[in-house]
Amino acid sequence: MRFTSEQRLDDGVVEREFTLGEIPGTLWTPGPASASAPVPLILMAHNNGLPKSQSRLVARGRHTAAYGYAVAAIDAAGCGDRPRSAADEQARADLRRAMQAGEPVDEIFESLVGPLVANAAPEWRTTLDVLLALPGIGGPVGYSGWMALGIRLAVAEPRIAAAGFFAGGFVPRAQREEARRVGVPLLMLLQWDDEGNPRQRALDLFDAFGTREKTLHANMGGHTGTPWFEGEDVNRFYGRHLK
Repeated sequence: MRFTSEQRLDDGVVEREFTLGEIPGTLWTPGPASASAPVPLILMAHNNGLPKSQSRLVARGRHTAAYGYAVAAIDAAGCGDRPRSAADEQARADLRRAMQAGEPVDEIFESLVGPLVANAAPEWRTTLDVLLALPGIGGPVGYSGWMALGIRLAVAEPRIAAAGFFAGGFVPRAQREEARRVGVPLLMLLQWDDEGNPRQRALDLFDAFGTREKTLHANMGGHTGTPWFEGEDVNRFYGRHLK
């Protein structure tokens, strides 16, 4: 891992850009005054190929680090500015066209997101190995964000102790099956009028999760309308399970 930049934010949080082989990432850590001992780590992923620099992800990362966590985001394979295959770009275009036209999107979605999850999960696990070896970062580990990837990691990665998921209307079939094997505590945020995630599918997926400790928070509004106070509730959730 090579750190390429560092800045200290107004609240004391340190934001560092890094590269790990071909993987670019961002690491936020709390200021020295609030991190006298090793802090828990939260892996924070955005949906379906969007970049780690997306403004809402950056805001969440900084906010969460200020509560005493190390927070990491990466651009995994096919995400952000990393190379995308011609087949992926065509699938994205087909998906946008079908959604705008109100046509079925399941098979297009499978062809795009299934491989994204399969390729992203090993890179996240490699990043986790390196992050946990850094001074000042201990454990346990939480996950926050993109549900399809989070399901795969929660099943495959025993170091993850709690997970926060968003949306969930469209999740590949493989991850819908894996959901039954998720055993860690989870908090799922659902926007009731999410234009891109069918509500009933998200509710069915929540019902399918195998863990005995799962909580659903549903709020009115579209995909980007999650109320500010949910961030506080999410931090309390991580506080129960990671601190």
